[in-house]
Amino acid sequence: MKLNKFFTFGLFALLIAVTFVSCRKKEETVAVIMVLDASSQPVVDATVVVYGQSTTNQPASVVLYDTTSTNSAGEAIFNFDEVYQLGQAGVAVLNIDVTKGSLTGQGIIKIEQETTTNETVFVQ
Repeated sequence: MKLNKFFTFGLFALLIAVTFVSCRKKEETVAVIMVLDASSQPVVDATVVVYGQSTTNQPASVVLYDTTSTNSAGEAIFNFDEVYQLGQAGVAVLNIDVTKGSLTGQGIIKIEQETTTNETVFVQ
């Protein structure tokens, strides 16, 4: 009889532990790319493209692609909540291409899960 109560208590404790872990709310996964010119001034309305390429033996297939423009502070903000899933190790390492008229710049950003990742790209 004691073994049955112990088993029931253990099963109940396991169920509660799984419930608390599975109910954890996912935090936002965001990348903020600051675009600056040669004099370190923010660049407004620059086009910022982030993209990741497959690391398999496939011929240069793009697996993630997003684009936006910089705001009045020179920031391009990308939300990766749809890309990141709870329990996933890491999110992505992405290439950055920036253009504004004849100005261009490039960079790389490593997106960290459930945090805001910042990167600065200079255009010339």
